[in-house]
Amino acid sequence: MTDTVDPVANASPDPSDSPVSTPAPPPVSPVTSATTSDPPAFGWSGYAERVNGRFAMVGFLAVLLIEAISRDTFLHWAGLIP
Repeated sequence: MTDTVDPVANASPDPSDSPVSTPAPPPVSPVTSATTSDPPAFGWSGYAERVNGRFAMVGFLAVLLIEAISRDTFLHWAGLIP
């Protein structure tokens, strides 16, 4: 059995038969940060919590460094306890 190809069915559409259409504009994406696809937002957002956590980690590391360098507790070093 042989397969026959219908030249009319496989013909490419004639561009003059279709109406003229303009190309769709590219989708507009929100501005995102470098580390996440979430847009920056104020309030209880994932982005704000991530930034807050990173600042907390830097602060905790700073306290540890102060205690290691001064060989004294942070509260005593800061003058909060005698």
